[in-house]
Amino acid sequence: MKWKAIGLMLVLALAVVAAGCTQQGGTQSSTQATVEITIYTGGTSGVYFPTGSKYAELLNKNGVKAKAVTSGASVSNAKAIGDGTAQAAILQNDVAYYAYHGLYMFEGSKISNIRGVAALYPETVQFVVRADSDIKTLQDFAGKKVAIGAAGSGTAVAAEQVLKAAGVWDSIEKVNQKFSEAAQSLKLGQVDVAVIVSGAPTPAVNQIAVQTPVRVIPIPDDVLAKLKDQGYIFYVRQVLPKDTYNGMEEDTPTIAVKAMLAVSADLPDDVVYQMTKILFDPASLDELHQVHAKTKYISLDTALDGMSIPLHPGAIKYYEEKGISIPDELKP
Repeated sequence: MKWKAIGLMLVLALAVVAAGCTQQGGTQSSTQATVEITIYTGGTSGVYFPTGSKYAELLNKNGVKAKAVTSGASVSNAKAIGDGTAQAAILQNDVAYYAYHGLYMFEGSKISNIRGVAALYPETVQFVVRADSDIKTLQDFAGKKVAIGAAGSGTAVAAEQVLKAAGVWDSIEKVNQKFSEAAQSLKLGQVDVAVIVSGAPTPAVNQIAVQTPVRVIPIPDDVLAKLKDQGYIFYVRQVLPKDTYNGMEEDTPTIAVKAMLAVSADLPDDVVYQMTKILFDPASLDELHQVHAKTKYISLDTALDGMSIPLHPGAIKYYEEKGISIPDELKP
């Protein structure tokens, strides 16, 4: 009898140890144990891939199976959530908005199962000119040659929205070029303005600014207000410090979209709750903030800034536990 009692105590002790090892800081659910999250990120030279890779590492460390993979970034990431190839992705909040509503590059292919988790960091809308240019305001673009971004890109859409709000879209000469091409064209004087939507400072601009100083044209409050009135809720205010690029002499108000974490609506609530909790755990944030200069902006305080699509219920549960009020438009 004595040996049976001892054996029973050993079994119970082992069970307690096993339960404690399933997950740091909590009990692992049955769905967490079986669901594996594929996170679509971006190219290896950008910010999305290292950010997503570190996040996947943190999820695995805390009991949620995950892997980060390279991808074509925002548009392809939204499509991957739509077809089930990805269960999570990092993408721009404006692209997420277009995907959810079936607009622009998603016309006829609405992605109704994409849900938000958190806004991460700003990707700045930059209208860049040479420092010696006579262009001072958006209104000065009239009659000028503007590199508006690659055809079909989020940058081209942002350029159209902002310049329509400023009243000059129909009076500019439009050139479709990606960031690196636009920066070189600006340097050579082949275009008057280069439109860049990216984390600032953007390497393509920095590279030319060494020898060809540049400025960023301010986007005033009335243009931002008009964009908001038109339903473009994903734009947020940002001020670029004067030391962002060689040639800038003063802090410049502009706007930004936000890089954000999105998931499939098909993921179980408890899994997304844990994903959100792990993202904003102080230890996780310490590690994420070391990944890149932009990731230092990831914060619970700004998690809903510029959120452009309904949140996943699992994320809502976490935010409400933290005392954060969820606007009606972000509820599924």
